[in-house]
Amino acid sequence: MESKIIGQTVPIVEVKLNKGETIYTQSGGMAYQTEGIQMKTNAKGGVMRSLGRMFTGESIFMAHYTAMLDGAVVAFASTVPGSILRCDLNGNNGLIIQKGAFLCAEATIDTKVAFTKRFSSGLFGGEGFILQKAEGHGALFLEVDGDLIQKTLAPGEVLKVDSGNVVAFEPTVSYEIEVVKGLGNILLGGEGLFLTKLVGPGNVIIQSQNFQDFANKLIPFMPSNIYGPFLFLF
Repeated sequence: MESKIIGQTVPIVEVKLNKGETIYTQSGGMAYQTEGIQMKTNAKGGVMRSLGRMFTGESIFMAHYTAMLDGAVVAFASTVPGSILRCDLNGNNGLIIQKGAFLCAEATIDTKVAFTKRFSSGLFGGEGFILQKAEGHGALFLEVDGDLIQKTLAPGEVLKVDSGNVVAFEPTVSYEIEVVKGLGNILLGGEGLFLTKLVGPGNVIIQSQNFQDFANKLIPFMPSNIYGPFLFLF
């Protein structure tokens, strides 16, 4: 399998498959394809695992694209301005992924629910208690909002991040939620009540844009009713 990332604002990943190779994505994730691609949609991993994906923000059903001849091409687009990152997993520890970060992967990659070690992390972290773990051998493509930042943490090294800016991290990195200290910081700081505390060793992938925060900032500019923009016509 070959891949290339095209575009910079809202990029796509274009994948060239040999006969028999398969790549899968969420339903509706495909942008375009050439002749020679066969599509099948199913609940990958069974009903229970599919329901687990629903809680992580992904779709229950996955669309599988299989090449019927060498050189067939299929492309998958990101949903918001940002970037796409290819991660090649080698069957060792895999990768823990934030909900919404999964774009597509080879059929040899398995994704399943991954629970954080501390229940409070999901209860109060703002990004949901359930994450995903991707493991296996092959290529995994992640969608990154805004620009991509990669950090390698040494053993015991701490990185505190807004929860919405975490894309993925290695399982060797411990993850918990830390309350922002100081009443003034909580009320006036504008950064929310909690931060995600990541402790090394291991690699961490961060995104510069928290799209949920961006969407919330647009709410004051939205009309109070759907006819608002057209009132000047009457």
